[in-house]
Amino acid sequence: MALNVVLVHGGFVDGAGWAGVYKILRKGGYQVSIVQNPTTSLQDDVAATRRVLDAQNGPVILVGHSYGGAVITEAGRHARVAALVYITAFAPDAGESVATLIKDPPPGAPVPPILPPQDGYLLLDKTKFHASFAADVDPETAAFMADSQVPWGLGALSGTISEPAWKTKPSWYLVVTEDQMIPVAAQRAMAKRANSTIAEVKGSHAIYVSQPGAVAALIEQAAKSVKVAGA
Repeated sequence: MALNVVLVHGGFVDGAGWAGVYKILRKGGYQVSIVQNPTTSLQDDVAATRRVLDAQNGPVILVGHSYGGAVITEAGRHARVAALVYITAFAPDAGESVATLIKDPPPGAPVPPILPPQDGYLLLDKTKFHASFAADVDPETAAFMADSQVPWGLGALSGTISEPAWKTKPSWYLVVTEDQMIPVAAQRAMAKRANSTIAEVKGSHAIYVSQPGAVAALIEQAAKSVKVAGA
């Protein structure tokens, strides 16, 4: 039933990081589309995602990484979306934004090395990118990711959810236990609140780059579960 997968990236990066996951899913017979979010505002990114969803020919597994989780939480109410998959991602509730979810980190939690905004956009400190975002990615790839960052708009950070798709659609969540961008306790709390099926893996925030097999496996689990449910 759900042989279409749509992948949504998060802040500071673009859709190219999904290449490894894309190749595995394509080999498995899935039709895969990758959203290129402008990351200017949540509204713009939801619109970009909906355009890709409109182009699908059947039920979709909608996948979001990091801030992309906020995007799929809003865009996932689209009629073609059969299930949501969060990859160490934000899963906000109604009225919440990424900004509200990160404003009060618990003592000892990792703090992302976000530089002060410039012209309404955010970037990560390049010198700390590897350790914070991509610790288990090879240094050359991590350096390229740091040097090719996409500025993340304050309008994306502060965009609030109207009605979360996870309240009406089944969801899966990949908790990444050594993430230095989203504390593992926060991941687990959001996954539990969304009543997600949870899997855990040891790795960095860039798990979709470093361990595409683990990410693809959870997406396939969601797709097969939806297929069984719709049989």
